[in-house]
Amino acid sequence: MHPGAALAVLCASVLIINVDNTILNVALPTLVRELDATSSELQWIVDSYAMVFAGLLFVGGSLADRFGRKRFFLIGLTVFALGSVGAAFSGSVDLLIACRGVMGAGGALTIPATLSIVNDIFRDPVARARAIGTWGGTIGLGIAIGPIAGGLLLSRFWWGSIFLVNVPIAVAAFAGALALVPDSKNPAADRPDPVGALLSIGGLGLLLWAIIEAPVRGWASGAVVGAGVASLVVLAAFVGWESRSSHPMLKLGFFSDRRFSVALAAELLGLFGLLGGLFVSTQFLQFDLGYSPLGAGLRILPIAATLALSAALSPLVTRATRPRFTVFAGLAAVAGGLWQVSLHPSVTTTYLDVLPGLLLIGLGAGLLLPTATNSVLGSVPRGDAGVGSATNSVSLQVGGALGVAVIGSLLSTRYQHRMTSALAAYHVPAAATRTILGSVGAALAVAAHVGGATGALLALTARSAFMSGAGVALGVGAAVAIGGSLLALTALPSGHATAALPSGHATATEAQAGP
Repeated sequence: MHPGAALAVLCASVLIINVDNTILNVALPTLVRELDATSSELQWIVDSYAMVFAGLLFVGGSLADRFGRKRFFLIGLTVFALGSVGAAFSGSVDLLIACRGVMGAGGALTIPATLSIVNDIFRDPVARARAIGTWGGTIGLGIAIGPIAGGLLLSRFWWGSIFLVNVPIAVAAFAGALALVPDSKNPAADRPDPVGALLSIGGLGLLLWAIIEAPVRGWASGAVVGAGVASLVVLAAFVGWESRSSHPMLKLGFFSDRRFSVALAAELLGLFGLLGGLFVSTQFLQFDLGYSPLGAGLRILPIAATLALSAALSPLVTRATRPRFTVFAGLAAVAGGLWQVSLHPSVTTTYLDVLPGLLLIGLGAGLLLPTATNSVLGSVPRGDAGVGSATNSVSLQVGGALGVAVIGSLLSTRYQHRMTSALAAYHVPAAATRTILGSVGAALAVAAHVGGATGALLALTARSAFMSGAGVALGVGAAVAIGGSLLALTALPSGHATAALPSGHATATEAQAGP
């Protein structure tokens, strides 16, 4: 066995799956033009991936632990590749949303298995911390380089290429895993928990629906309020079921260890700001500043570079201080970056105005992700590594999905309010009003069609409304991230995570299986 080669294969898979969290962002204006997608539909295209991913991660982790981690890693890659092909050739918004869900299911089978295999291959605590740091940094790098990869592809090919590019990488990772990645499983692992999976997907889906649809239907509408209340009921039922089940997919006992629970909360709140911020920033770069998808992607590059550097240095920072302070510093930097960008809610804002904030966001994400991941994995028994890694990934996906939903919806609400007020003085046909209120991209398309002084005024008004919404939404993201930093500073234990078994747990039997 070659641990380094196996880690490279696993990280390549982690990279491409997490690239798909953000590669779509630079294509959002293109989807407005090509598929007539509204703002809420854009959020669903992004969040359907994260929602299914998060909902099935526990099932993926428990199946991998019980029946073989390598086996489910390979199955997950196959499902992910098939979903990517479907997404690439989708001819409608609804079909694209469905295929993104299939891709999320593939990711849910793949990601827990990768971290479980890493945890099994690297038995020495120091080597394991380095390997997990590499794994966590790869997640952040994938999230950060997604817009760049999307921009490069869109500069030469049609929008479906951002999904089709996954296929050769998945095939190469599949072949590499067959040759280089060992298998393992935990014969004592609990059987899968389909009821828990359905409740988690249902609760998260209802919550996201309520948040995303609120700007369109009204925050106080019966449908939105009903879905919101129903989501809380279903999620409470999920917690109740897991607490009484003899084979829960989410072991609530793990949350008694603050290394586990506080680190998870920190990751969730950090990804809330990171992915919500990227969702807004890639649109700002194209709709307001007029950059092409490639130009927008290249201007996200500082986030990727800073994130990669800080992720590589995070183990050194953690050893010099404590996990608590590294996580605190990471979240505080994300908050500072979002706040700095939110201070420029004007159509006169330039790229250089927001560059310091983008650099801070990348710095913070790189410090946060590897450190918090190592804290989570260091607090669960090795036999439960699949469930532990699934829980870790759920926090990332739920945080990102909520960030896109909440920040995107706050932006849409402000944009629609400002545009409704601006249009009230004019006799705009109802159909045109609906189009203009649907998204800033649609409003700019109407403005280009109208032309002249009227079109220029409409475009300026739409951009101004969008930037006003972006300022409010990113300010909320900053507040969430700073809340997470204070939680980490006050509640995360100060000791170093060593990926050892928690007190009171016996070592689980690990059985090596064939390919």
